[in-house]
Amino acid sequence: MGETPNEAISLVLGAELLRETDACARTLHLSRAAYVRRALEKSNADVNRDARRVRMYRASLRVRDESTRFTQELD
Repeated sequence: MGETPNEAISLVLGAELLRETDACARTLHLSRAAYVRRALEKSNADVNRDARRVRMYRASLRVRDESTRFTQELD
């Protein structure tokens, strides 16, 4: 099974963000595009991790509530 082809996007950045992006890309010896890709991958991973954390917290609350109800029924 092959990889899906890449798609190009257009991105408009302010001058300061572009300068900072280019400086960081140079520091890491990456092209601007590779640096932006890496930054987006990291940001997506962070968002997904945070969403997973919220789902786990909510599930934990539901389990705790259910456990409390069950314990109360035993008393």
